[in-house]
Amino acid sequence: MKRIVTGALALALLATAAPALADIKIGAVVSETGPASSLGDPEAKTIRMMVEELNAKGGIKGEKAKLVLYDDGGDPSKAKTFATRLVEDDGVVAMVGGTTTGTSLAILAVAEESKVPFISLAGAIEIIDPVKPFTFKTPHTDRMACQKIFDDMKARGLTKIGLISGTDGFGASMRAQCIAVAKTSGIEIVADETYGPKDADMTPQLTNIRNKPGIQAVLNTGFGQGPATITRNYAQLGITLPLYQSHGVASNAFIELSGAKNAEGVRLPGTALLVGELLDPKDPQKPVVLAYKASFEKAANAPVSTFGGYAHDAMRILTEALNKAPSAKPAAIRDAIESTTGLVGTTGTYNYSKTDHLGLDLSAFRMLEISNGGWKLVK
Repeated sequence: MKRIVTGALALALLATAAPALADIKIGAVVSETGPASSLGDPEAKTIRMMVEELNAKGGIKGEKAKLVLYDDGGDPSKAKTFATRLVEDDGVVAMVGGTTTGTSLAILAVAEESKVPFISLAGAIEIIDPVKPFTFKTPHTDRMACQKIFDDMKARGLTKIGLISGTDGFGASMRAQCIAVAKTSGIEIVADETYGPKDADMTPQLTNIRNKPGIQAVLNTGFGQGPATITRNYAQLGITLPLYQSHGVASNAFIELSGAKNAEGVRLPGTALLVGELLDPKDPQKPVVLAYKASFEKAANAPVSTFGGYAHDAMRILTEALNKAPSAKPAAIRDAIESTTGLVGTTGTYNYSKTDHLGLDLSAFRMLEISNGGWKLVK
């Protein structure tokens, strides 16, 4: 009898001492500070908010999600260092982040070598073309942005344009894509200027563009502070040609930095998130974008942004993958991400496959115009 009691007691003690279910560690590296903070800050706030919401609902299969988030300040070297730390020291099962093209390329190098799934929040097509086994992304590509802009230009009878581009990773990539797309889109680039990430005045480049004979419109491929400077300089020079910007500045922060009066009439391709209230009630994205907008603005006490929306979609995709994967091993999670279909996000409806790690088509882009300090849909 004594043995039985002792055995039962031992089993009870073992059960008491047994560790709780391990947390599922999710890694993130974003540019919360630095030159890309207008993108990275809402991304960081969104990721934190969504992990809190996830755990409040019971986590993943009864296990809590633990977020390990680092701020790279927009520095690709730091991004690579932090990604390595996430994999080797923190033991994360997946990563989201890469606010800019440069930081995303640095992180994906670590993700591919370590075989840990990574969902990028940056725009350049090089991130997912060619397809890399463990890397996915949520924003539209820069090539798609060129196509959307050129379609709108042609609808307005604008075929001869000036191009001005940032020399950063995103700006250089989109410039190359637009030049390639123009060759088959009936668009003639008659001026091609560039600017550096620290340039504070682009009037010389804009003056050169304005003086080109026959020019009908101007397109800037860039993100961060540069596009706002260009928009202000454009107004100061009194240039009346239609001005287009990239999806890299699709946020209210761009309007504020440019000045609403200066930005009036600027067009760019963006997401449904910026015009949620204007969407048709039958649009499947409407309830998604309005729900995220309400949650974010309550939690952050700040306006919602496209870039936070990219993080929202990445976390939705990752959460669904974690729930349906047979285990929390990175390879199983990667397979589950790749099988994502019909997931409605703020950016579009995602349908990944073995040959497509973006999962969006051109219909996910909305052509937007800045009007009276806000956004309107271009019909």
